[in-house]
Amino acid sequence: MKKNTLLFIMLSFLGLSSGSKINAQDWPNLEKYQTANAELPAATDGEDRVVFMGNSITEMWKDANPDFFKENPYVNRGIGGQTTPQMLLRFRQDVIDLHPKVVVILAGTNDIAGNTGPMTLEQIHDNILSMVELAKANSIKPIVCSVLPAVDYPWRPGKEPNIKIPKLNTMLKAMAESQNVMYVDYFSEMADDRNGLPSKLTTDEVHVTKAGYEIMERMVKDAIDKTLHQN
Repeated sequence: MKKNTLLFIMLSFLGLSSGSKINAQDWPNLEKYQTANAELPAATDGEDRVVFMGNSITEMWKDANPDFFKENPYVNRGIGGQTTPQMLLRFRQDVIDLHPKVVVILAGTNDIAGNTGPMTLEQIHDNILSMVELAKANSIKPIVCSVLPAVDYPWRPGKEPNIKIPKLNTMLKAMAESQNVMYVDYFSEMADDRNGLPSKLTTDEVHVTKAGYEIMERMVKDAIDKTLHQN
């Protein structure tokens, strides 16, 4: 066998070829907010900056009601489709380095859907706990949010989120209590008798309408105000 042929076979086995480029994968999508973070003015002494960390439900919030973020010192750092390990990897860049007083963490539904592979409820809990611990270690007050109701995932049916989400929320509530941090129970306020979202609050059984965001805004703003005034 000629040397060039042998080399080609070896490179093909490794997923490479002599003419290919090796591109590092930005798995947590750090690139998405790098420019926005660099352009964000430093928080002033009297600014009660709040960062919202999450997935598409958080990211789409600023489109559903832009004024919620424009009229308040709120910074949206949601990325559609993300799971808790991805958020954990970008937590320093997209939260800690922005020096907020509070971070609102809404995560976990994409983990249950298996967007980045199998995840146990314990693993989801532990990733959110790690974000809470990172925030507290950097003098940022965390707010843990319940996962929103979902009967099923249109893009990945059969994952039983209507059963798993309540179990995860019980774990998150207990964790928030043990960590002495605020817990926002969106689920209890928004769920119907299927453990899903009623039609007026959702577009696809997972994402929420403006009416859904209005409920969330009322609840989270109250939690933020209380958190900011805690000693």
